[in-house]
Amino acid sequence: MVQENELKSIIEQVLCEMNLSEKVDTDTIAKQMATTNEEPTTGIEEGCIPDITEIDIKEQYLVEAPMNKEAYADLKAYAPCRLGIGKAGARYKTLPSLEFRAAHSAAQDAVFSDVDQEFIDKMGLFTVSTQCDSKDTYLTRPDLGRKLNEEGRKTVAEKCKKNPKVQIYVSDGLSSAAVAANVADVLPGIMQGLKSYGIDVGTPFFVKYGRVGVMDEVSEITGADVTCVLIGERPGLITAESMSAYIAYKATVGMPEARRTVVSNIHKAGTIPAEAGAHIAEIIKIMLEKKASGTDLKL
Repeated sequence: MVQENELKSIIEQVLCEMNLSEKVDTDTIAKQMATTNEEPTTGIEEGCIPDITEIDIKEQYLVEAPMNKEAYADLKAYAPCRLGIGKAGARYKTLPSLEFRAAHSAAQDAVFSDVDQEFIDKMGLFTVSTQCDSKDTYLTRPDLGRKLNEEGRKTVAEKCKKNPKVQIYVSDGLSSAAVAANVADVLPGIMQGLKSYGIDVGTPFFVKYGRVGVMDEVSEITGADVTCVLIGERPGLITAESMSAYIAYKATVGMPEARRTVVSNIHKAGTIPAEAGAHIAEIIKIMLEKKASGTDLKL
């Protein structure tokens, strides 16, 4: 450890070269530097910096001297929008600005990161890929994200049950965070719901770099009556963990988008994951009964 006297000598030498020795208290500086070099003691700092992403913006009200805070706050509680956040002059206040940047960062992370392989293994899913070879290709070539690569087609054909009533699979889509946050509750909920209805379910799996259109190819390969994909939605500044379920009866490559039924906004502040699983299972049951989906299906 550097001694205080040694520090004082070094500081005096430096200050003399800078012609500042008369203006600065070298004893004070040496003591401060010696203190910073001491071994840290436990218990000096406890706790952590609050996580601003945990703030519920529905309850956040930062307008100073409002005319009718209660009425506005009551309306604000029904919409997850950045309302009533106040201003500092012509600019936003510091906290809302930081919250905005944090939400934007979470959205970027959700898009550019991959679903953890450990999570996929834990869910008991095997993995296939589309014709995209990277995240950059996936984002710039949506058409390649709608088609399985040759190896993926062969794997699905070999490992999946043939001609099931329902084929379910998971895809990262535009939010890996949505898959990690919701699939563990939604997928078992669907499987259990369909089992209670006595409906035959195929072999679930995971598609990397997948767009919604992959389900049409999956439907043709497996021969399923109904195909359902759980896929990450494009993240926004309210949540980066929103997932959707796209479901179609007798899906075929090239079919119009109007033939798909969608359950969207599946996340902890939207459609609760566990409830979404039961709801999706019920929709699939109705599809099989009415042999229709999308705009042709009346729920």
